[in-house]
Amino acid sequence: MTENAPGSLAYQDGNVLAGPLAEVFSLDLTTALTTCVGCGRRAPVAMLQVYPGGPGMVARCACCHDVVLRFVRTSTAAYLDLRGTVSLAIPLGGDM
Repeated sequence: MTENAPGSLAYQDGNVLAGPLAEVFSLDLTTALTTCVGCGRRAPVAMLQVYPGGPGMVARCACCHDVVLRFVRTSTAAYLDLRGTVSLAIPLGGDM
């Protein structure tokens, strides 16, 4: 866990998404580059601030704190909401 300002929720870095996303995708998505809708920041998923409480995980931009992605897994399906992402660039083995 990361220390945050008093009264704010604690978050973990985007690496915490590696296990849940690996259940759905065969690639390591923590190295994929996201582009935030809110501020345009381009950064790896691993650099997002992930709040794992509740029914799923909410990942926020480390710069503007807008929600970039949400991931929820139920007994019958996995849901990945990318509304806060302009694009998700997934490395396929070469340099990006």
